[in-house]
This record gives sequence, C-alpha cells and structure tokens, in this order.
Amino acid sequence: MEDYPTTILELEDRFSFEKDCREYLFKLRWPEGFRCSRCSHEQYWQRTNGLFECKGCGFQVSVTAGTIFQDTKKPLRLWFRAVWHVTSQKYGANALGLQRVLGLGSYRTAWSWLHKLRRAMVRPGRDKLSGIVQVDESMFGGKRPGKRGRGASGKALVCIVAQVDGQRIGRIRLQVIPDASAESLEAAIMNTIEPGTVVQTDGWRGYNQLQKKGYAHEIVRSDYVIGDDLLPFCHRVASLLKRWLTGTHQGSVSHKHLGYYLDEFTFRFNRRTSRSRGKLFYRLIQQALMIDPVTNKSLVKKQEVEK
Repeated sequence: MEDYPTTILELEDRFSFEKDCREYLFKLRWPEGFRCSRCSHEQYWQRTNGLFECKGCGFQVSVTAGTIFQDTKKPLRLWFRAVWHVTSQKYGANALGLQRVLGLGSYRTAWSWLHKLRRAMVRPGRDKLSGIVQVDESMFGGKRPGKRGRGASGKALVCIVAQVDGQRIGRIRLQVIPDASAESLEAAIMNTIEPGTVVQTDGWRGYNQLQKKGYAHEIVRSDYVIGDDLLPFCHRVASLLKRWLTGTHQGSVSHKHLGYYLDEFTFRFNRRTSRSRGKLFYRLIQQALMIDPVTNKSLVKKQEVEK
C-alpha cells in the first residue's frame, strides 16, 4: 500500500526525527520484510549503530547503503524536505532556490543534490512506449540555428518521442543523440519504443530502415501542405522543454548534464496529471533507493559547476 504525506504539515510532523526517516526508508526498501542481499536470509538483528545484521551470514547493511543517500553527511530529514521541494514545485527547482529553502551553506551542495535526485527520476527497467508515437529531433542550446542532420556548433540534438493518446500527449521519452544519422536515431528508438509500435516521422532519411527494425513506420510528410504542423505532439513537447529550460534554469544547462535535465522534465511531464504531490514524493524516494550511489566527484569531474 502506498504511504506518503499529502501536505507539507504532514511531512514536517511525520519526519521530524532521523528515526522516522529511516523507518520509512526501511519499509520502501524492503516492503516484504528484510532480505539479505548476500544470502537472502530474512532474519536480522538491528544494531545500536543503525545497521542491520543478517542472522544467516552476519553481513551488515544500513538502510541507505547502495542508494543515493549513501555516505551523506546531512540529516535524512533534510533530504526528505529536498525531495518534497523538488516534487512540489510545478515547474521544477533550481539549485539556488533549493539552497535558500533548506538553508544550505553551499550552492555546490544544493546543485549536487539536485543532480543526484535527477538520476533517481528514471525508474530502472521502465517500460518502453507503445501504441502510436511521434518521433522528431530538436536542437537545444547555442545562439545560431543549426542545419538538420548536420548539427551545429554549441548545440545539442535531442530525440523526442511522444505517445499519441487521442487528442492528448501521452507519455514521452527524451534522449540526447550525437547526430541525426540512422544509426543514432534507430538506437534511440529501440531504447525507448516497443517493437510493433506505429512510429510516425516526417520522412527524414534517418528513419528509412525502421520497418526492418520491427516498427510500423508512417511518414506524415507525404501529403502535407506547407505550413502544416506535421508532428504537433513532438513540437509541443520541444516548445515546453525549451521554455522550461529557459524559465526554471535560465538556460544555464551544460551539454554534459543535459540528459539528466531531460530526465527531470520527463518525470514531471509524465506525472503532470497526478493529483497528489505526495505521491510524487513517494515515487522519487522509492526510486532513489533503487539506484547506485552517485559521488560528488563524478558529478563535477572536468565540469565547472553551473551558475
């Protein structure tokens, strides 16, 4: 049963102490009860230092080990408030805003926390899109317009996949690709779309072999009229994404980290109809327990912190 706070007051009351946060993480990490990751034994002792010791093999583990919370020097209750802030903001959160809300002394800490949480926004083994989807590419960044299929200096190319749900956009997938070649586009499509899906494109030659890859390829360009919006769902997603990057992040997104911002946008967009911010909090905490630790060194290696 999904269990989460529904308001900021509930969050504050429920997670005022570290013990409360650890108990919540325990239930999310082991919903069926503790199971040793080494020998699968289900019995354990809880040590006074907070570790859980398997009665079968003696292996000790903390509730945060192997997650993005591993080795954190900050209280978990502060992490919980960070997750709440990130998921409760309709248009997302930036590092400066998070720093102010949490009273963090370092901008770098807020920046690294956000990037760690963005990595948790992609559920391991998530489903691929199916049914009918539209696929297109769009350039992001840079000051000059680029040429299709050739890229442009200072720009990043993003493959946009939008599921058709009647007159609405269903789920989406976004992926940075090196170029608009068949090799790059096919790899992105195979990574995000189930074989057998109807894939609508504008006829760019990079999509010519999709049928051989197991997809039902529909080219919408064959009977278009100049000025028609050929792939309206993709174009709408591209427009919303550009507005979000410019508004929430003031356009200061490096190409190195663009993929993680795309993950955040996708997480938010696919859950835009959720009535409860608390459920988004629950999902992000749950997924944060599923991914491997992310070190600060790996975040900033060869990359100046974005301002």
